[in-house]
Amino acid sequence: MASPFLVLGLFAIICSVAFASDPSPLQDFCVKDSNSTVLVNGFVCKDPKLVQADDFFYRGLDIPGNTSNPVGSRVTLIDVERISGLNTLGISLARVDYVPGGLNPLHTHPRATEIMTLIQGTLQVGFVTSNPENRLITKVLHEGDVFVFPRGLIHFQWNIGHGNALAISSLSSQNPGINTVANVVFGSQPDISADILVKAFQMDKNVVLDLQSKF
Repeated sequence: MASPFLVLGLFAIICSVAFASDPSPLQDFCVKDSNSTVLVNGFVCKDPKLVQADDFFYRGLDIPGNTSNPVGSRVTLIDVERISGLNTLGISLARVDYVPGGLNPLHTHPRATEIMTLIQGTLQVGFVTSNPENRLITKVLHEGDVFVFPRGLIHFQWNIGHGNALAISSLSSQNPGINTVANVVFGSQPDISADILVKAFQMDKNVVLDLQSKF
């Protein structure tokens, strides 16, 4: 019978081989092939011989986003859907415009950490740590300030200045995703049962139904 120590040693060797992986892409680039119907985690690579400079290019980030909406902000996200050359590179970029009092509401990025630079205006920003502390970490930003929102944590930005504000964010995913808290909770399709939300939020059912009608 084999020694328990020998068995454990062999198991450790097998695991170290099984879990080995490359932390980076294995080629110069993997431009998204929009014509492929193959489903993979990410996107199929276009034939490198067909890749052009436009696969790595986007024009228009200098144009302010339309902030005529109930929250008074607009995010212009430059992800793999807008620059196909971002596929497998693990980065994306966003421009965020705010009118005075404009809010980028409570939301999360399930696949990315975000680092934001304030270009113009004054923002109050913050994020909430996970259970059980749920501690609010918040800061007022001025032009040139930089703030980091850790991956997956609920966060926000609010224009507390008297003029428009502009920020540029980098995100650590080609497809960071966004879950806006109010939309997810009160605007799901189909609706989450009002009875569940009443229990979860300890609110009157009429309030829950009113919120669901808005989102």
